[in-house]
Amino acid sequence: MTSNILKTRNAFFAFALAGVLLSLPQISLAAGRPSGAAAQAQEDTDAANRLNKKQFKDVKVSVASGIATLTGTVDLFEYKADAEKAVHKVKGVEAVRNLIQVGGPSVPDSQLKAKLGEKLAWDRVGYGDAAFNAITIGVENGVVTLGGHARADIDKDSAISLVSTYPGVKEVVNDIEVDPVSIMDDQTRMAVARAVYGNSMLSRYAIDPAKPIRISVQNGHVELYGVVDSQTDKDVANIQANTVPGVFSVKNYLLVANQASEKKQVSAQ
Repeated sequence: MTSNILKTRNAFFAFALAGVLLSLPQISLAAGRPSGAAAQAQEDTDAANRLNKKQFKDVKVSVASGIATLTGTVDLFEYKADAEKAVHKVKGVEAVRNLIQVGGPSVPDSQLKAKLGEKLAWDRVGYGDAAFNAITIGVENGVVTLGGHARADIDKDSAISLVSTYPGVKEVVNDIEVDPVSIMDDQTRMAVARAVYGNSMLSRYAIDPAKPIRISVQNGHVELYGVVDSQTDKDVANIQANTVPGVFSVKNYLLVANQASEKKQVSAQ
Protein backbone atom coordinates (compact mmCIF):
# COMPACT_ATOMS: atom_id res chain seq x y z
CA MET A 1 0.00 0.00 0.00
CA THR A 2 2.75 2.41 1.02
CA SER A 3 4.76 1.36 -2.02
CA ASN A 4 1.88 2.20 -4.34
CA ILE A 5 1.45 5.62 -2.75
CA LEU A 6 5.16 6.36 -3.17
CA LYS A 7 5.06 5.26 -6.82
CA THR A 8 2.06 7.48 -7.50
CA ARG A 9 3.67 10.45 -5.76
CA ASN A 10 6.95 9.97 -7.67
CA ALA A 11 5.09 9.73 -10.97
CA PHE A 12 3.19 12.93 -10.17
CA PHE A 13 6.39 14.84 -9.32
CA ALA A 14 8.12 13.51 -12.47
CA PHE A 15 5.18 14.62 -14.63
CA ALA A 16 5.12 18.06 -13.00
CA LEU A 17 8.89 18.49 -13.41
CA ALA A 18 8.71 17.49 -17.07
CA GLY A 19 6.00 20.07 -17.64
CA VAL A 20 8.11 22.78 -16.04
CA LEU A 21 11.17 21.84 -18.08
CA LEU A 22 9.20 21.82 -21.34
CA SER A 23 7.84 25.26 -20.61
CA LEU A 24 11.24 26.85 -19.94
CA PRO A 25 12.31 27.37 -23.61
CA GLN A 26 8.99 28.98 -24.42
CA ILE A 27 9.26 31.32 -21.46
CA SER A 28 12.82 32.20 -22.45
CA LEU A 29 11.87 32.96 -26.07
CA ALA A 30 8.88 35.02 -25.07
CA ALA A 31 10.97 37.05 -22.67
CA GLY A 32 13.61 37.74 -25.35
CA ARG A 33 11.19 38.97 -28.04
CA PRO A 34 9.99 42.58 -27.77
CA SER A 35 6.37 43.26 -28.54
CA GLY A 36 4.07 46.24 -28.90
CA ALA A 37 5.70 49.58 -28.13
CA ALA A 38 9.02 47.88 -27.37
CA ALA A 39 9.07 46.20 -30.80
CA GLN A 40 8.29 49.47 -32.57
CA ALA A 41 11.01 51.27 -30.64
CA GLN A 42 13.46 48.54 -31.64
CA GLU A 43 12.46 48.86 -35.30
CA ASP A 44 12.90 52.64 -35.13
CA THR A 45 16.37 52.17 -33.65
CA ASP A 46 17.37 49.54 -36.22
CA ALA A 47 16.11 51.72 -39.09
CA ALA A 48 17.94 54.78 -37.75
CA ASN A 49 21.15 52.74 -37.48
CA ARG A 50 20.81 51.75 -41.13
CA LEU A 51 20.78 55.45 -42.02
CA ASN A 52 23.75 56.38 -39.86
CA LYS A 53 25.74 57.74 -42.80
CA LYS A 54 26.78 61.22 -43.87
CA GLN A 55 24.52 61.31 -46.93
CA PHE A 56 21.48 60.60 -44.72
CA LYS A 57 22.22 63.21 -42.04
CA ASP A 58 19.00 65.13 -42.79
CA VAL A 59 16.79 62.05 -43.11
CA LYS A 60 14.34 60.90 -40.43
CA VAL A 61 12.63 57.50 -40.19
CA SER A 62 9.74 56.15 -38.15
CA VAL A 63 8.18 52.68 -38.19
CA ALA A 64 4.55 51.83 -37.44
CA SER A 65 2.68 48.61 -38.19
CA GLY A 66 5.53 47.37 -40.36
CA ILE A 67 5.60 50.51 -42.53
CA ALA A 68 8.68 52.74 -42.42
CA THR A 69 8.21 56.40 -43.32
CA LEU A 70 11.21 58.35 -44.59
CA THR A 71 11.26 62.15 -44.50
CA GLY A 72 13.87 64.89 -44.85
CA THR A 73 16.24 65.84 -47.67
CA VAL A 74 19.25 64.45 -49.53
CA ASP A 75 21.57 65.94 -52.15
CA LEU A 76 21.16 63.27 -54.86
CA PHE A 77 18.34 61.03 -56.01
CA GLU A 78 20.72 58.09 -55.57
CA TYR A 79 20.73 58.73 -51.82
CA LYS A 80 16.93 58.74 -51.71
CA ALA A 81 16.86 55.34 -53.42
CA ASP A 82 19.66 54.00 -51.20
CA ALA A 83 17.85 55.08 -48.02
CA GLU A 84 14.77 53.13 -49.08
CA LYS A 85 16.81 50.01 -49.87
CA ALA A 86 18.61 50.23 -46.51
CA VAL A 87 15.43 50.53 -44.45
CA HIS A 88 13.78 47.68 -46.36
CA LYS A 89 16.42 45.39 -44.81
CA VAL A 90 15.30 46.13 -41.24
CA LYS A 91 13.62 43.18 -39.55
CA GLY A 92 9.92 43.85 -39.15
CA VAL A 93 9.72 46.44 -41.95
CA GLU A 94 7.35 45.23 -44.66
CA ALA A 95 7.00 48.42 -46.71
CA VAL A 96 8.62 51.85 -47.04
CA ARG A 97 6.88 55.17 -47.64
CA ASN A 98 9.62 57.33 -49.16
CA LEU A 99 8.83 61.03 -48.70
CA ILE A 100 12.43 62.21 -48.93
CA GLN A 101 12.93 65.36 -51.00
CA VAL A 102 15.97 65.70 -53.25
CA GLY A 103 17.73 69.01 -52.75
CA GLY A 104 20.91 70.05 -54.49
CA PRO A 105 21.11 72.48 -57.41
CA SER A 106 18.16 73.36 -59.63
CA VAL A 107 19.01 72.72 -63.28
CA PRO A 108 16.78 73.84 -66.18
CA ASP A 109 15.04 70.87 -67.79
CA SER A 110 16.53 71.50 -71.23
CA GLN A 111 20.04 71.71 -69.83
CA LEU A 112 19.56 68.62 -67.68
CA LYS A 113 18.23 66.65 -70.65
CA ALA A 114 21.18 67.64 -72.82
CA LYS A 115 23.77 66.76 -70.16
CA LEU A 116 22.18 63.40 -69.39
CA GLY A 117 21.94 62.65 -73.11
CA GLU A 118 25.69 63.21 -73.49
CA LYS A 119 26.48 60.93 -70.56
CA LEU A 120 24.11 58.17 -71.66
CA ALA A 121 25.54 58.31 -75.17
CA TRP A 122 28.89 57.16 -73.77
CA ASP A 123 27.45 54.72 -71.25
CA ARG A 124 28.55 51.10 -71.87
CA VAL A 125 30.89 52.21 -74.68
CA GLY A 126 33.75 49.73 -74.71
CA TYR A 127 31.59 46.80 -73.61
CA GLY A 128 30.52 45.95 -77.16
CA ASP A 129 26.80 46.58 -76.69
CA ALA A 130 26.44 50.38 -76.76
CA ALA A 131 24.98 50.31 -80.28
CA PHE A 132 22.28 47.92 -79.05
CA ASN A 133 20.93 50.31 -76.40
CA ALA A 134 18.33 52.87 -77.46
CA ILE A 135 17.34 54.69 -74.29
CA THR A 136 15.10 57.74 -74.45
CA ILE A 137 15.14 60.67 -72.03
CA GLY A 138 12.34 62.94 -70.88
CA VAL A 139 12.72 65.66 -68.22
CA GLU A 140 10.00 67.68 -66.52
CA ASN A 141 10.61 69.75 -63.41
CA GLY A 142 13.72 67.73 -62.65
CA VAL A 143 11.89 64.39 -62.93
CA VAL A 144 13.72 62.21 -65.44
CA THR A 145 11.83 59.51 -67.33
CA LEU A 146 13.95 56.85 -69.02
CA GLY A 147 12.33 54.80 -71.76
CA GLY A 148 13.23 52.96 -74.93
CA HIS A 149 15.14 49.70 -75.06
CA ALA A 150 18.19 48.21 -73.33
CA ARG A 151 20.12 45.21 -74.58
CA ALA A 152 20.20 43.58 -71.13
CA ASP A 153 19.43 44.24 -67.46
CA ILE A 154 22.99 45.38 -66.82
CA ASP A 155 22.59 48.10 -69.47
CA LYS A 156 19.31 49.26 -67.96
CA ASP A 157 20.77 49.33 -64.44
CA SER A 158 23.82 51.23 -65.67
CA ALA A 159 21.65 53.94 -67.24
CA ILE A 160 19.51 54.31 -64.12
CA SER A 161 22.60 54.50 -61.90
CA LEU A 162 24.21 57.14 -64.10
CA VAL A 163 21.12 59.36 -64.07
CA SER A 164 20.50 58.86 -60.34
CA THR A 165 23.90 60.29 -59.44
CA TYR A 166 23.62 63.45 -61.53
CA PRO A 167 23.02 66.71 -59.60
CA GLY A 168 19.69 68.31 -60.39
CA VAL A 169 17.79 65.05 -60.89
CA LYS A 170 14.87 65.06 -58.45
CA GLU A 171 13.27 61.74 -59.37
CA VAL A 172 13.87 58.89 -61.83
CA VAL A 173 11.05 57.03 -63.56
CA ASN A 174 12.18 53.76 -65.12
CA ASP A 175 10.21 52.80 -68.24
CA ILE A 176 13.13 51.10 -70.00
CA GLU A 177 12.24 47.83 -71.71
CA VAL A 178 14.88 45.11 -71.73
CA ASP A 179 15.09 43.14 -74.98
CA PRO A 180 14.21 39.43 -74.65
CA VAL A 181 17.01 36.99 -73.92
CA SER A 182 17.37 35.00 -77.13
CA ILE A 183 20.26 33.38 -79.01
CA MET A 184 18.40 33.95 -82.26
CA ASP A 185 17.95 37.66 -81.45
CA ASP A 186 21.65 37.93 -80.60
CA GLN A 187 22.52 36.50 -84.01
CA THR A 188 20.03 38.83 -85.71
CA ARG A 189 21.40 41.81 -83.78
CA MET A 190 24.95 41.17 -85.00
CA ALA A 191 23.81 40.42 -88.55
CA VAL A 192 21.87 43.69 -88.75
CA ALA A 193 24.89 45.59 -87.38
CA ARG A 194 27.12 44.06 -90.05
CA ALA A 195 24.58 44.84 -92.77
CA VAL A 196 24.14 48.45 -91.67
CA TYR A 197 27.72 49.38 -90.85
CA GLY A 198 29.08 47.31 -93.71
CA ASN A 199 27.38 49.59 -96.19
CA SER A 200 29.79 52.18 -97.58
CA MET A 201 27.25 54.98 -97.13
CA LEU A 202 26.72 54.18 -93.45
CA SER A 203 30.13 53.02 -92.25
CA ARG A 204 30.98 56.52 -90.97
CA TYR A 205 28.36 56.13 -88.21
CA ALA A 206 30.66 53.62 -86.53
CA ILE A 207 33.47 56.17 -86.17
CA ASP A 208 31.97 58.00 -83.16
CA PRO A 209 31.06 55.26 -80.66
CA ALA A 210 28.65 57.59 -78.86
CA LYS A 211 26.59 58.28 -82.01
CA PRO A 212 25.92 54.98 -83.76
CA ILE A 213 22.79 53.81 -85.47
CA ARG A 214 21.22 51.96 -82.57
CA ILE A 215 19.71 48.53 -83.12
CA SER A 216 17.09 46.90 -80.91
CA VAL A 217 15.74 43.39 -81.58
CA GLN A 218 12.71 41.75 -79.97
CA ASN A 219 11.86 38.23 -81.15
CA GLY A 220 13.11 38.89 -84.67
CA HIS A 221 11.55 42.34 -84.95
CA VAL A 222 14.12 45.10 -85.51
CA GLU A 223 13.93 48.75 -84.45
CA LEU A 224 16.43 51.39 -85.55
CA TYR A 225 17.14 54.50 -83.46
CA GLY A 226 19.55 57.43 -83.51
CA VAL A 227 20.23 60.43 -85.76
CA VAL A 228 21.54 60.30 -89.33
CA ASP A 229 22.68 63.08 -91.64
CA SER A 230 20.12 62.66 -94.39
CA GLN A 231 16.88 61.01 -95.44
CA THR A 232 18.91 58.88 -97.85
CA ASP A 233 20.96 57.46 -94.99
CA LYS A 234 17.78 56.67 -93.11
CA ASP A 235 16.33 54.86 -96.11
CA VAL A 236 19.52 52.91 -96.78
CA ALA A 237 19.68 51.75 -93.15
CA ASN A 238 16.10 50.53 -93.45
CA ILE A 239 16.88 48.61 -96.65
CA GLN A 240 20.02 47.05 -95.17
CA ALA A 241 18.20 45.84 -92.05
CA ASN A 242 15.46 44.30 -94.16
CA THR A 243 17.99 42.24 -96.14
CA VAL A 244 19.02 40.21 -93.09
CA PRO A 245 17.59 36.65 -93.12
CA GLY A 246 15.28 35.94 -90.19
CA VAL A 247 14.18 39.54 -89.68
CA PHE A 248 10.38 39.63 -89.46
CA SER A 249 9.96 43.40 -89.55
CA VAL A 250 11.87 46.68 -89.33
CA LYS A 251 10.61 49.82 -87.63
CA ASN A 252 12.73 52.78 -88.61
CA TYR A 253 12.78 55.43 -85.86
CA LEU A 254 15.96 57.08 -87.14
CA LEU A 255 15.80 60.86 -87.06
CA VAL A 256 17.30 63.11 -89.70
CA ALA A 257 19.62 65.84 -88.39
CA ASN A 258 17.92 69.24 -88.02
CA GLN A 259 14.57 67.47 -88.20
CA ALA A 260 14.91 65.55 -84.90
CA SER A 261 11.67 65.32 -82.97
CA GLU A 262 11.84 66.26 -79.29
CA LYS A 263 9.50 63.37 -78.57
CA LYS A 264 12.03 60.79 -79.72
CA GLN A 265 15.30 62.05 -78.31
CA VAL A 266 17.49 59.00 -77.87
CA SER A 267 20.70 58.89 -75.85
CA ALA A 268 22.70 58.70 -79.10
CA GLN A 269 21.75 62.33 -79.70
